[in-house]
Amino acid sequence: MESALERLVAAVEYPESLPAGARSATLQVDGGEVFAEETGGRIRLARKLTEDAGEWPLLAACAPGRMLREEATLAAGPVPGDRSGKSACFLWQDAPAGTDGIGMRRLLESFLNSCDWWRERTAEGRSAGEAEAVPAPAETIIRP
Repeated sequence: MESALERLVAAVEYPESLPAGARSATLQVDGGEVFAEETGGRIRLARKLTEDAGEWPLLAACAPGRMLREEATLAAGPVPGDRSGKSACFLWQDAPAGTDGIGMRRLLESFLNSCDWWRERTAEGRSAGEAEAVPAPAETIIRP
């Protein structure tokens, strides 16, 4: 029986094969690393956005609005699959491990679209030269 990770790799026609019985892999996609892991009946994707804690407030300010638009979730801490152990701001998304090939393809596509949006926000913050402060609770801003 094919694992969720094997279905994902086959669905997106990933050029490299996985070791037999692999439950996790780091895939090179769109010029970066996407960690994929099958655990607890789910398949989870994760991608590091930035290790610079100065950029996290800008990303955090965008998170409430994005929660309404996408399945991917912004998080901070050790990045799944990253062996450095450093904390970073990263994006993750998961789906049931029983998802078929078409669903796996959609999972990766939607995740990569989300990653692109978040990476653009990170780049904008860098070009502005400083990250915005996180708004106080009374000043909560939701950005689409």
